[in-house]
Amino acid sequence: MARPVSLTARIALLFALLTASLLIVVGAVLGRAVEAHFRELDQHELAGKLTLIQNLLQGTGDPRSLGQRLDDAFVGHDLVGVLLRDADGAIVHAIQPGHFPPAQLDGAALPAGAALWEKDGHQYIGRETFMPLPGTAPDAGLRVAVGLDISHHAHFLEQVRNRLWLGISLAAVVAALFGWLAAYKGLAPLRRVTATARRLSAEQLGERLAEQDAPAEVRELADALNGMFDRLEASFRRLADFSADIAHELRTPVSNLMTQTQVALSRARSADEYRDILASNMEEYERIARMVSDMLFLAQAENGRLPRPVETVELAAEARALAEFYEALADEKEVAIAVEGEAAVTGDRLMLRRALANLLSNALRHAEAGSTVDIAIAHGEADATLTVGNRGETIPPEQLSQIFDRFHRATTARRQHGEGAGLGLAITRSIVELHGGTVDVSSADGFTAFRLRLPLARTTESR
Repeated sequence: MARPVSLTARIALLFALLTASLLIVVGAVLGRAVEAHFRELDQHELAGKLTLIQNLLQGTGDPRSLGQRLDDAFVGHDLVGVLLRDADGAIVHAIQPGHFPPAQLDGAALPAGAALWEKDGHQYIGRETFMPLPGTAPDAGLRVAVGLDISHHAHFLEQVRNRLWLGISLAAVVAALFGWLAAYKGLAPLRRVTATARRLSAEQLGERLAEQDAPAEVRELADALNGMFDRLEASFRRLADFSADIAHELRTPVSNLMTQTQVALSRARSADEYRDILASNMEEYERIARMVSDMLFLAQAENGRLPRPVETVELAAEARALAEFYEALADEKEVAIAVEGEAAVTGDRLMLRRALANLLSNALRHAEAGSTVDIAIAHGEADATLTVGNRGETIPPEQLSQIFDRFHRATTARRQHGEGAGLGLAITRSIVELHGGTVDVSSADGFTAFRLRLPLARTTESR
């Protein structure tokens, strides 16, 4: 298979073709103009010679003395030939008869108008006309033929054409070189793109394309590629973090299962003992299953594969339903749940309930005994705000920016309160962002508040 021609070579060839085509057109027009000018000069020369001969005929009454006067008039005019014939076609007088072709020397008349012919490597142009003699009958005049050697004009035109072709060839070569240089310089940013792309790998994704000296067309490509590199780097980083986190989190339940199984197999046991071991193993399996389910949900959310929200969801109704569901856990923790305010948003009811449940269960786990978990709902002109606050241990400021990351749990004391894998808040953030909202957290003076901001439903906006 033939190797495709490079873009630089194509541009250089295009430059050469355009330059050559333009010069050929200019040369053709110029050549035609010069040729027409010489033809006009030749016609003028012929007309002048014929006028001269006619004046000589009018100035003499004796045709026999005309020959001497013609010879005197055309002394030094070696390029001009003259034939004078009588009415019978006999040559009366001739000057440079070798200029004329044999047929004209034998008595044939030249074609009407300007006639062209070649003889002995020379080119000629001629005219023939009838001139009456003074004092004679109208049909008793002379046939006068004048021939002009125009070989010097033809030679000049040939030199012009040869030099023009040489100039066109040189101009095309120079244009091709300049075109190649311009294309090579102009495509330098693309070569840098290629070099950068070749250096990129999973271990080296930090390189970016320089955009300062790139032309506008290439700058857009560089911007797009840099954006793609940013997304690739972020995706690889998330993948690496996910792999490390999932391996770390699965290590504990798997280790527990292996240990309990080894202990169970170390000696014979009763049916009740085996039942207790299986029940303990079942808890670890459920923990692993929840973790896998949560990770699958996060993966679907990040890849945009979750269903788009289309329902109108009353946040107050969902919050009260969850407060009722968690009432037993709240009583066990000696914590009250209070719901205040209302607002409606557009979303998926089950996903929003899951996000709110994650925040509420998190607040209940870390709330002080005897305190109240507050769920406050409010709405502005365009969005609704749902805040879940509880009194308890303050989250350190350096942990707040990471609290929505996968598998992240704040302080050691807070880890001891939780039984989850640290995916609940990450799931909450994914759900809220899927609905076009935001989530943030603040923690100070023993009070922690998680705030969800979601776009209002149209029915609420129109009130």
